[in-house]
Amino acid sequence: MNERESFNAKMPTACFLLFFAHGLVFSSWASRIPIIKTALSINEAQLGTLLLLMPIGQLSTMVLAGKLISIYGSSGIIKRCFLLYPFFLLLIGLSPSYWTLAVVLFFFGVSGNMCNIAVNTQAIEIESVTKRSLLSSYHGAWCFAGLTGAVVGLLMINLHVGTFYHFVTVFILVGILWFYSKGNLTNIIHKAEPQTRSIFKAVNPTLVGLGIIGFLSMAIEGAMFDWSGVYFQTIVKAPENLVILGYTSFILMMTLGRFIGNRIIEKYGKKIVLQCCGVLMSGGLFLSVFFPELWICIIAFMIIGLGSSLSVPSVYSTVGKVSTVAPSIALSFVSSISFLGFLMGPPLIGYIAESFDLRYSYGLFACFGILLAVMAGQMKVFRNKN
Repeated sequence: MNERESFNAKMPTACFLLFFAHGLVFSSWASRIPIIKTALSINEAQLGTLLLLMPIGQLSTMVLAGKLISIYGSSGIIKRCFLLYPFFLLLIGLSPSYWTLAVVLFFFGVSGNMCNIAVNTQAIEIESVTKRSLLSSYHGAWCFAGLTGAVVGLLMINLHVGTFYHFVTVFILVGILWFYSKGNLTNIIHKAEPQTRSIFKAVNPTLVGLGIIGFLSMAIEGAMFDWSGVYFQTIVKAPENLVILGYTSFILMMTLGRFIGNRIIEKYGKKIVLQCCGVLMSGGLFLSVFFPELWICIIAFMIIGLGSSLSVPSVYSTVGKVSTVAPSIALSFVSSISFLGFLMGPPLIGYIAESFDLRYSYGLFACFGILLAVMAGQMKVFRNKN
């Protein structure tokens, strides 16, 4: 890190708000999926295909994002690109057909991934400037935005506000948060990073392992964000005005877990925390599969949310400590692989649900939690309490 501006006391708050804004955009889309699915007469397999376009867009920017951040800095990308994410949310609300929505979701994935890598890199850079552990709280802000998006979505649906006008409101709010935050960020540029170096040649087996753990966890998160409403609608048979309770119960516990996460990780260590996270996610998913009743599934989704809360922050905070390459390259690799799970999990669920049943999809993803717990116990980087 050859360039670093002086510390600004507003930096932690600005980054917190950007995580909130990013989460609000995604959760606003997630809260409207059942309605958009019905409005466009989309079946489970078609919805799975639509959701697959988001990880395709994400993959197309994985290498580009790391290089652009190394050239312009994470703050430069945030200033130039962040508002593209809510802009494509607006276009989702205007999409009149399946194919139009497909194109928009591709670019929604592109812009979302670019912003995701930029804000996470910014968070690590702020941690290095402030010498404070902040990442879990930042991810808590993202989850809190998810909870906010769920509540706002529930309100908008019950007030019969159209999808587009709902998304206009979100765009305005995100624009305000971005305008405040863009002038209060770090300006670290990793000039020493060779711009022609392949991101895949810059990683090591530990980073690959961290990426896989992140992938497994975020695949489950993606399943909950994109399919919890549909699960409550088609499997639990919840009343229409209560369909969003599954998503809300999940995100509520996920938010709580992340805000108290730093102390839990410091007390028990990342290995135990990750193993517990895997067991909780698996247990909650199996509970919802075998007992698809309203109140049981609400409790099950709360368990899944608690299990999901600390896995990704634990992985991301480990990246800078074990990598022999620059943080922007390492984080770009790990976060992209992790977020790939977030985006690829939902379409996989759609394909399985169309061929069999949505409960089979959730049962398969429950196995991801078990695999995560096993991997966390085997990786050397988690053997010491850290």
